[in-house]
Parts: sequence; structure tokens; C-alpha cells
Amino acid sequence: MGTTREIKSPAATTSFSLDGNSDSIQRKKLGLYFIESDDRRTAFGRGYTGGTTPVNIRGKPIADLSKTGGWTAACFIFGNEMAERMAYFGLSVNMVVFMFYVMHRPFSSSSNAVNNFLGISQASSVLGGFLADAYLGRYWTIAIFTTIYLLGLTGITLCATLDVLTPNQDNCDQLALLLGSCEPAKPWQMLCLYTVLYITGFGAAGIRPCVSSFGADQFDEKSKDYKSHLDRFFNFFYLSVTIGAIIAFTAVVYIQMKLGWGWAFGSLAAAMGMSNLVFFVGTPRYRHRLPGGSPLTRVAQVLVAAFRKRKASFSSSDFIGLYEVPGKQSAIKGSGKIAHTDDFRCLDKAALQLKEDSAEPSPWRLCTVTQVEEVKILLKLIPVPACTIMLSVVLTEYLTLSVQQAYTMNTHIGRLKLPVTCMPVFPGLSIFLILSLYYSTFVPLSRRITGHPHGASQLQRVGIGLAVSILSVAWAAIFERYRRNYAIKHGYETIFLTPMPNLSAYWLLIQYCLIGIAEVFCIVGLLEFLYEEAPDAMKSIGSAYAALAGGLGCFVASILNSIVKSVTGNPEKGKPSWLSQNINTGRFDYLYWLLTALSIINFCIFLYFARTYKYRAEQVEIKNNNTSLS
Repeated sequence: MGTTREIKSPAATTSFSLDGNSDSIQRKKLGLYFIESDDRRTAFGRGYTGGTTPVNIRGKPIADLSKTGGWTAACFIFGNEMAERMAYFGLSVNMVVFMFYVMHRPFSSSSNAVNNFLGISQASSVLGGFLADAYLGRYWTIAIFTTIYLLGLTGITLCATLDVLTPNQDNCDQLALLLGSCEPAKPWQMLCLYTVLYITGFGAAGIRPCVSSFGADQFDEKSKDYKSHLDRFFNFFYLSVTIGAIIAFTAVVYIQMKLGWGWAFGSLAAAMGMSNLVFFVGTPRYRHRLPGGSPLTRVAQVLVAAFRKRKASFSSSDFIGLYEVPGKQSAIKGSGKIAHTDDFRCLDKAALQLKEDSAEPSPWRLCTVTQVEEVKILLKLIPVPACTIMLSVVLTEYLTLSVQQAYTMNTHIGRLKLPVTCMPVFPGLSIFLILSLYYSTFVPLSRRITGHPHGASQLQRVGIGLAVSILSVAWAAIFERYRRNYAIKHGYETIFLTPMPNLSAYWLLIQYCLIGIAEVFCIVGLLEFLYEEAPDAMKSIGSAYAALAGGLGCFVASILNSIVKSVTGNPEKGKPSWLSQNINTGRFDYLYWLLTALSIINFCIFLYFARTYKYRAEQVEIKNNNTSLS
């Protein structure tokens, strides 16, 4: 196969005979020898790139990195994310109320519809990550999908503004809404609303996996302060998310109350338009990473090649070695080489070079070690974001259930009455406070305990977040039981839309603040973990894992709600379900206890995977230590 030569793996400590037949050979590290070929460049049909070398918007190397990237470029990206999150949270809370009060949909179906919208917009983020990593690059993916996002928000504004797109509001007071006697929206009116809503979700799906990765791309990974900058970037990135959420829960709600729904949704569209302008203004400052070709194709090639050679043996006399290209660069555009690991050894057969392989092998039959390791990394990453799905379920339930709770309680602060839809602002405020104190308080204290330079590792932060979320939902269950008993005792069992003047809604702040703390630790730690651990040419796919987990959480919440309604309710016998529209006859506290139990089980599963996971940097360090000892 052209000119081949053997190179000793960094992990090698003993000699290894390639034609040995003993069973012990099969158990030896397969990374002991790599076989490099001078023909691999031709076999793949493309040349090499300088690993993760940043380029300008034209794909050319940047002559002077000091004039691009850094915190200046990151600030433009923060602005785009702030507006996107403002629109996202503005829709997530206000759309439920809009469907109930304006489109005259039942509250339960409205919340489920919005949950599905949130779920689809997050779960489909894998598409945005794929397009960014494969073809468009992160910049152009953001540019295209923010425009789509803006079109969707404009459509929602028109749906709320034009009378022809909403049902008749005459004779539709609070009692009529409660009895369900208001004129419902026509099917074509709901179709129009759902169409623009899902266009907006499609736009969000393209932005979400790219923005955090594109922002992290602005920092020089060769700098001695790279780790510190990256750690701070993801904290400030989530701070921009929080500011967007706070604006959505306060200013947008205020605009809706004073000026109406059209102005409220229009303000979201205007903010998105301004953020697009700011993002494009920063174009000359951005550093870019070249797309590395279809990651899904590379994954498929590894799976097919491994399947084809499933019966081949590493101890066979036909075994030459594990295949890799020569030099420091990999055959994958935009990616450096990845050292061999012993995980998922069945996939190593995709890189198994046999004597029967042709001089110009098809990548569907023979893959490089780096390509195989990409697939291994993607598989190893899955359990961590999967364990955050439960946190997303809790957050999704809070967005709807806690708003229903607040409607039954007193939301006054002195003489000021806070709108119920403003209640979710408090998790945002707690996040803002925690992020503000993170480096001055948490990091120094935790550093003394853990010895970690950043206070806690990425997985430790995710674990802290999951643990705090358990406390939050447990408190929610305790307080909901108290609230329900209070309502029944004081005669509010049937008049659930009438606030109880002597029961303050600010008891909900405890669960809100706890879930805010959980978000800070879990989501920020997860984003940083996925960016650092993902393969060079799959950073957006890695970030999409977090969004996918969030989307699946929304779907799980909807499915869980449907199951609870069908199992716990019996309309024929007059037995209300736990999620009865009359919150005072329902049992929200039972649902919260169920979420608590599921969260505890989920946390135990996370601890298992976190303890067994090895960071890529640790694996490289182990290999280097083995090399120095050999």
C-alpha cells in the first residue's frame, strides 16, 4: 500500500510482533503501532490543513491574530445570543398565555404546544451543528438562521396584530375563559400561528449549537491563558443568556400589559434585528474554523468499515497495523490528530489495515485512527448531556406549573403588583447574582477543597447543578402541598383563578433561586465540557448535544404530563388528575415528588458515568508519562 513505515505509539512500553498469534496479543494496546502511508492524501481525495488553525472569512490564514478574535469579537457574539435568548424566553412564557387568552386554547394544550415548540427547536439543533461542521462553518450558519429567526418573529407579530388571524374576542371575559365558552381559533388561524412559530424554532435550531462554539473559537488555544479565557467565556456567555431572559420576563411583559401583544412580540423581532446588525458589524474581527466535511459521513464510514472487518482478527498474520496518515496533521480538514484509545475496541477494526487492502482504499473500508477516535469521543460524550435531560424536564415543568401556582397567590410587593408572567425572572436574577460572585466567592472557596485551579472540574460543576436541582424540586413539592391545603382550608378550592391575598407568591422564590443555581453550574459546566472534549471538526455537533438534551427534556415533560393525566384522572367518576386545570383540586405536589424521585435516580446514574469518564487531556498526559518511563 504505497510506502509504509511503522511508528511507535506514545503509549508503547514494550515491543510487539505484528504477526503474533497468541491470545495475549489481542489484549495488548492496539495503539502500540500505527501504520502511516504516503498515499493516504490521494486515497481520501483531499489534502491536509493545519489542524485547528484559525482563518478569516475567506478561508485564508490570518496573518496577525492580534487584530482578530479575543474578547472584542466575543462581545459581538454575546449580543447576538442575548437577543436570541430574549426571544426564546419571551415566547416560552408569553405564548402559553397568548394561546389561552387570545386564541382561546385550553391551558393544558397551550402549554403542551409550547413545550413541543421548545423541544423541536432544541432537538433539531443537531441539524444546525451538522451544517456548521460539514459545509457552512459556524459564522454562515449563524448568519443564515438568525435571518430565518427574524422572519419567524415577524410572522408571530403579524399573527398577534391582525384581527383576521385571531378569533373574535367579544363577550370573552374571565368567566367565559374558565368555562371554555369563548369562540375558539379557527383551524387555519392556528395553522398560521404554528407555521410562523416553527419557522422561529427552525431559526433557533441553527443558531443554538453554533454561537457558544463560535465564541470559544475566538481565543487562541496556544495561549498560556487559553483555559482561563475559555472558562470565563462560558460563564459570561451564560450571563448574556440570563440578561436576555431577564429582559424577556420584565420589559417584554411590561410592553404586553401596556401596549398589547403585537407590540410585545414586535419588540422581540426588533431586538433580533438589532442583534443581527451587531453580529454582522463584528465580521472583520472574527476568527473562523474551516468546516471539516460531513461528520455524519465520517461516522457512517467508521461504522461500515468496522462492520465489514468484524470477523478480522488483530492476531491474524494479515494484520499490518492501525492506519494513520503521516505527519502532525490529520486527513480531516480543520482537525488535528487524535491519539488512539482502548475504548470501543470493536470500532478499531475500521482502522485495521490488512494485506488485502488496496493501494488506494475506500474510506468506507479503511479509516484513519483519528476518524475512528472521533466516533469514540462522540459515543463517550453521550451519557453526560443525557443526564441533564432531567434538569430540562424540571425547568420545563416550572415554566408552566409555577405560573399556574402564582396565579392563585398574591404577587404584590408593597403597592406594586408584579405580573404573574414576570415570576420566572427570579431564576434569572439568581443566575446573574451567582455568576457575579462566581470568581470572587465560589472559586476561591472550592479551590481550597478540591485543589482544582478553577474551583471544580467541568463534570463536578454539572454534578453540583444536578444535586441542587433535586433540592429545588423537593422544596416545590413541599410548598405546593402547603399552598393547596391553604386554598382548600380558606374556601378557594373552586375559585382557582382568584388570588389568595394572604399567601405570598414569593415563597416560590426558593425553588426559583435553587433552580437558577442549578442552571449556572450544570449548563455552563456542560457547555465547556462539550466544547473541550468534542473532536476539533465536530465542535458544533458537541454543543448541539446540550441543546438536544434540552429539547428531549421538553418532549419528556410533555409525555410525562400526558401519562400523568391519563393514569391519575378518571372523568367518568369525576376524579381530577394530578394536573387538573383547577390547580386546587389537582395534585401538583405529587408530580413534584415524582420529579424528585426521577432526579435522584438520574443523579446516581450521572455519578457512575462521571467517575468512569477520562478527560482527553488526562489521556494524553498518561500517554506522555508512559513514554517518558519507557
